[in-house]
Amino acid sequence: MNQQHAWGANYTPRKGWFHSWANLDLGSVENDFATLADLGLDHVRIFPLWPLLQPNRTFIDTKAIDDVLAVTDAAGSVGLTVSVDLLQGHLSSFDFLPAWVSTWHRRNIFTDPDVVSGQRALARTLATELATRTHVSGLTLGNEIGQFAAPRHPERHEITSHEAYEWLDGMLAEVRAAFPRGPHHHCFDDDTWFVDAHPFTPRAAVELGDSTTVHSWIFGGAAQRYGIDAPELPHFARYLLEVADLWHRVSGQPSDRPVWLQEVGAPTPWVSPHNAADFLEGTVRAALGYRNLSGITWWCSHDVSRTLADFPDLEYSLGLIDSNGEVKPAGERLRDLISLEKAGELSATPTSTQSVIVEGLRPDGSNRSLTNTGSDVFGEWMDFARRGEYRSLELG
Repeated sequence: MNQQHAWGANYTPRKGWFHSWANLDLGSVENDFATLADLGLDHVRIFPLWPLLQPNRTFIDTKAIDDVLAVTDAAGSVGLTVSVDLLQGHLSSFDFLPAWVSTWHRRNIFTDPDVVSGQRALARTLATELATRTHVSGLTLGNEIGQFAAPRHPERHEITSHEAYEWLDGMLAEVRAAFPRGPHHHCFDDDTWFVDAHPFTPRAAVELGDSTTVHSWIFGGAAQRYGIDAPELPHFARYLLEVADLWHRVSGQPSDRPVWLQEVGAPTPWVSPHNAADFLEGTVRAALGYRNLSGITWWCSHDVSRTLADFPDLEYSLGLIDSNGEVKPAGERLRDLISLEKAGELSATPTSTQSVIVEGLRPDGSNRSLTNTGSDVFGEWMDFARRGEYRSLELG
């Protein structure tokens, strides 16, 4: 392969998880980044917490902003570029919303004018500071923040698809005005591609932001369909890349619009711990054959410590590095794959000239479930993938 991709990890601090932002231990962060750089990674994605950055709608904490800058500088010092998420938002099953949009002050985070004004003020402030760092590549609006509007969310912030599109477009414009060189993104989970009633639509996914992002989690249906350690599971990320490619065409986007595989991981019990490295390699090799892939950012850098309570069990073991700082077999395998690509020796399967046909897909996404993990389309596509052929998806 001649194309060189970006290789990175979503940074989960080894000590204190994301709660560590409240009392930053920069020495620990520097050690974490040095280990990631030794794996051959070239970037990290970081997740400061919205309630700490902006504890009051009209008060942005300059110390919290300085902590973000210090973490980006620590990454830059070992040769890592940094993508910074803005509104956290949602992380590993926990929601982090500031008090001024919760309980007695509950307001819709996408449509309330005062809330949106506060978000835009934070976007301007953080983006302006980050723009001074050449090792910062850009911002993502928030980690799967659209899940707050998902029909399944227990405290849903209800919006229309038009309101979702306008919120994304306005926030991205605010970030770009303060940080013109970008690139800047928004991100979402599988519901955006597969759930008919979700207000964050595939059109928004492929039209807004400097590239399309994909978050690949087999526990959203693929693993339930095929089973633990099934040979189909490493193909799922590639399927999502092909789904994104289909929506590029549906929405009239350029044929070379890049796609960033921004999150992908090996969750237990669907991937057995002894199989995690093989799952990683299979996923990576499958994804690399997609022609417009810009990079892969593994979820996540470090395991969550078992001293922290109440996480879903799968969240504790997703790291490339364990909670003691030791590189796991999956991390070693990723290091080997990066070395192979740099040497031009990493093979991958390109998309076939043949297609799986999707009949009757509507551009507004109102029947996007035609391609979900329970669909005939998915089953047919996976039948070919199991035989080593990755087909495109085409409208019938």
